[in-house]
Amino acid sequence: MSLFLVNRYLGEDGDEESPTKESHSQALLLKLQQKAKERQRKNLAEHTNKKTIKNKNKAGSQHLQKDKKRKLESDTEEPIDSKEEKERKERRQCRSDDCLCILVESTEGSEDVQEREEGTRQAGTADKSDPGFAVLGGFESEPVAKVRRVLPQWLAHPDVIQRDIKGHLVPVCNVAGLSSNLINKLHHNGIDHFFPVQAEVIPAILEAAQQGLLIGRGGYRPRDICVSAPTGSGKTLAFVIPVVQVLMQRVVCHVRALAVLPTKELAQQVYKVFSAYAEGTSLRVLVLAGQRSLSAEQASLSEYRAGVRRSQADIIVATPGRLVDHINKKSGLKLDQLRFLIIDEADRMIDSMHQAWLSQVVKATYGTGGGREASSIFSRSEAACATAASLSPPQMPLQKLLFSATLTQNPEKLQQLDLHQPRLFSSTHRQADATVPAAQKAERFDFPQGLSEFYVPCTLSRKPLLILHFILRMKLSPILCFTNSRQAAHRLSLLVKLFGDVQAAELSPAVRKNTLKDFQQGSIQLLISTDAAARGIDISGVKCVVNYDAPQYVRTYVHRVGRTARAGKSGLAFTFLLGVQEKNFLKMVMDAGSPGIQKQIVKSESLKGMEGRYERVLQELAERIRVHINALFY
Repeated sequence: MSLFLVNRYLGEDGDEESPTKESHSQALLLKLQQKAKERQRKNLAEHTNKKTIKNKNKAGSQHLQKDKKRKLESDTEEPIDSKEEKERKERRQCRSDDCLCILVESTEGSEDVQEREEGTRQAGTADKSDPGFAVLGGFESEPVAKVRRVLPQWLAHPDVIQRDIKGHLVPVCNVAGLSSNLINKLHHNGIDHFFPVQAEVIPAILEAAQQGLLIGRGGYRPRDICVSAPTGSGKTLAFVIPVVQVLMQRVVCHVRALAVLPTKELAQQVYKVFSAYAEGTSLRVLVLAGQRSLSAEQASLSEYRAGVRRSQADIIVATPGRLVDHINKKSGLKLDQLRFLIIDEADRMIDSMHQAWLSQVVKATYGTGGGREASSIFSRSEAACATAASLSPPQMPLQKLLFSATLTQNPEKLQQLDLHQPRLFSSTHRQADATVPAAQKAERFDFPQGLSEFYVPCTLSRKPLLILHFILRMKLSPILCFTNSRQAAHRLSLLVKLFGDVQAAELSPAVRKNTLKDFQQGSIQLLISTDAAARGIDISGVKCVVNYDAPQYVRTYVHRVGRTARAGKSGLAFTFLLGVQEKNFLKMVMDAGSPGIQKQIVKSESLKGMEGRYERVLQELAERIRVHINALFY
């Protein structure tokens, strides 16, 4: 029977019997046993390889492997049990010893199945553990979109101002809304045409006051206005003319215009322009810049009439520090009827926001007065949603006017000003890249059109010689010279005076007014100053600006060179650069939008005639300094 089963397994006929069939079956049995052993060795090798792969898996996936292994083992327990049951049935059927080959094959096969399934479970666990923990939701295959930075509409698309001053002059008579009195004053001052910035900004401010002081166009609050234009382009007159024009209609004297400037000199300069065009009207202009005592300024602010304090100023020009002093000490400065808040040199004023001057001004503007000292029948509250209750009684709107040659394009900084639907007028012809963060973009500014820029490579010891060479040999005077410190300005002033043949002066705070007057009249050839005179001051007759010390910041450079080439005129700007400064400075200026800065080389032969005299002056200066120090300490 066993031989029959073997033959049937091999596919042979089992009816005929022969003596060789038994030996033949034994050979086949040995052959099957060998095949079973080879398959067992092969499965053992595969099992070892799978085990090696498993050991190389990451430690973080061990818990996941154990869970999956338990699950797979629970799933495979039932099939293994069913196979063992099948083997027991086969044993009961095969009682003969000749069926040993089939039993061996069955037993070997069951072990093979178990090891093969174990290897499959381990391999599957190793393969599935490679990606790590699965991400729920299936978002791991979707790319995350980057956030695009978008500038506000008013910054990305400003109202463009023409840079060519001479080619876009507008006759004064063509600007609608100007009174004949102002037109006559303009002609009397030699102004027959408006510059492009004036022709654009003046109508915009007048348009917001067509319905009077209480409401803007269409009954809405007027939009705030920002102006970014080069130095010397006429920004001061762009806000003086419309403010005077609008306030000429007032009946009762109240502070309705406040111009805030960073320095005393600028405040005094703007005050003179306001006074010139308010002359002949009932408007009163007052300056609060610390040039007088606080009590004297307080006395000029207001007076008592019939037991009520009345304002004596319609337009106030002030510096931030002095303005805050009057607000905190309640010196009679009432701002509840303020209509225009003018911020000149706005970029510098934003940088000084740590003084909190703007918040105090806004608080005083929207504060309500009470009792007998109430100066207005109109209540004023913080800007909110327009409703019937909020507009009754009517409120005088507050409009902010910002002006600067280097107005920042950073929305985060401008947000400090709390602008209302702002409108930007800019002469910068470029498309703003909204995808680049504002902090990573190089600031670009407009330079005066008639300005010619040069840089002079030199050494530290040759700087004074170059100044003397420009004045005595090149006849470039008057020269406005900038240094980075008061000490450097004082040393250079002493050295040039000892050298002789050059009328030089230092722009010190004590004699600033008289010095500027002498310089404008031509009696001073070289005026040496720090950056205190770099912003906004209109010094007539400056043909050449020299940066004796290279500025560290591009805004400082823009304002320094802006003291020349004003109002469409031509001018020169020279910067003395040491070897280590040249590369970084040129990159900074070109990134800022300079049309081009040229290299000016002064040969050593040109300075030889002055070197001997210069050495003697240096020794004399050193001796004077030594004597001065001894006098101080001994």
